[in-house]
Amino acid sequence: MKFTKMQGAGNDYVYVNCFKETIPNPSETARFVSDRHFGIGADGLILIKPSSCADFEMAMYNADGSQGEMCGNGIRCVAKYVYDHGMTDKTSIRVDTLAGIKYLDLILKQGKVSQVKVNMGAPCLTAAEIPVEIDADQAVDVPLEAGGKTYRMTAVSMGNPHCVIFLDEDVRTLNLEEIGPVFENHPRFPKRINTEFVNVIDEHTMRMRVWERGSGETLACGTGTCAAAVAAILGKKTANEVTVLLAGGELQISWEGQNAPVYMTGPAVTVFEGEIDLP
Repeated sequence: MKFTKMQGAGNDYVYVNCFKETIPNPSETARFVSDRHFGIGADGLILIKPSSCADFEMAMYNADGSQGEMCGNGIRCVAKYVYDHGMTDKTSIRVDTLAGIKYLDLILKQGKVSQVKVNMGAPCLTAAEIPVEIDADQAVDVPLEAGGKTYRMTAVSMGNPHCVIFLDEDVRTLNLEEIGPVFENHPRFPKRINTEFVNVIDEHTMRMRVWERGSGETLACGTGTCAAAVAAILGKKTANEVTVLLAGGELQISWEGQNAPVYMTGPAVTVFEGEIDLP
């Protein structure tokens, strides 16, 4: 199997061009290639496929083999892959995902994609659709007991489910390996959850760490960054445009509120290309 290793703000995936390759068992392949000791090493597997309703289709699988609806960092790298490999000459493309069609604007540097701005669509705050089990229509700044402690959470779907937790303590010192799985498998989240732990630095800057369902801690999460920004703007903690500092880099998020789409801008980087025998 020929592949390309790519990363967006440190969120790394193995990309396969399914215009040329056939992957009969993507879940098993995702588990194999994601292993950082016996495989290639990644947060998951992304397949670039033909689409009947968009320019391309993205199928995304987490490191544990589960399929994800959407990956913000991953979709930026899809845009870089298809442009840099000559699969399109357009600088505005549509990519179909399980979370719907996303619209991407490609930013070029010396003839190659360096940054991508993604229309991530409008966030969903309806508890039943996220889903989160609470006795209210929305889970905005509501209490959540986890690991013997009460947190305030805001639940947001960006096509996949997120739980945003704002903390006073520095998120860089948080024991995420311990608390992350508690949130991911919390009974209030029937489809598990991605959890963002956030410090608000000022009205235009936040710092975030993320625990992704199926992958554990990752260096960045595009949809999670969008969800965190939505939660911050809803709570009047930041302005409508915010830079989010992540372990793997920075993402710029903007949202005008109400039913407006969330826009995410960030880097897309090719790490290396190779070929591997699948078991």
